[in-house]
Amino acid sequence: MKEPKLDKLRDKMEKTLEARRYEHTLSVAYTAANLAAVHGADVEKALLAGMLHDCAKCLSHKKQISLCRKSHVSLSELEAAKDSPLLHAKAGSVMAREVYGIDDEDILAAICYHTTGRPHMSLLEKIIYIADYIEPGRRRAKKAGDDAQAERLTQIRRMAYRDLDETMRAILGDTLGYLREKGGDVDPMTQTTYNYYKRREDRGQ
Repeated sequence: MKEPKLDKLRDKMEKTLEARRYEHTLSVAYTAANLAAVHGADVEKALLAGMLHDCAKCLSHKKQISLCRKSHVSLSELEAAKDSPLLHAKAGSVMAREVYGIDDEDILAAICYHTTGRPHMSLLEKIIYIADYIEPGRRRAKKAGDDAQAERLTQIRRMAYRDLDETMRAILGDTLGYLREKGGDVDPMTQTTYNYYKRREDRGQ
């Protein structure tokens, strides 16, 4: 199956996603394309991955679980939990392959890990993870405790066009801090990914 053309894919996302989710999707795709151009990644692949990163958001939890199980995709306890904010990433990777004909493993991985990250991420994976966090629709916290994970959003946006690894560490650290402050559960992969980028920073890599 051929990979979809961007204009047709954009039309499909508009029809299947809620209006706000569709706006977010476009914003992530174009932010990813900008980051790809700056950091020397494939702009077309960044657009495709950004356009599809939330493609499974339109599916029920039951359907997302079914997609993952049929494709033998392993899920953490937190990913599999009802109302999980993480599950759609792995389900979306399956959907991108099976429904939208994406066979590029780098694009599929970028979709799969855009919620938790992972150690040794490719350039494209980092770009999609970061674009999802910094896209223009995201808002900086107005006061302490209000969406605290985005409190440094302006600073992180500047950082993203300078150093992707530094940006990964900053986003992961802020996300973990927010979850702990709110008493939220932390997926093991998110913690593992933060530890990986923190070690790289400590070593000056």
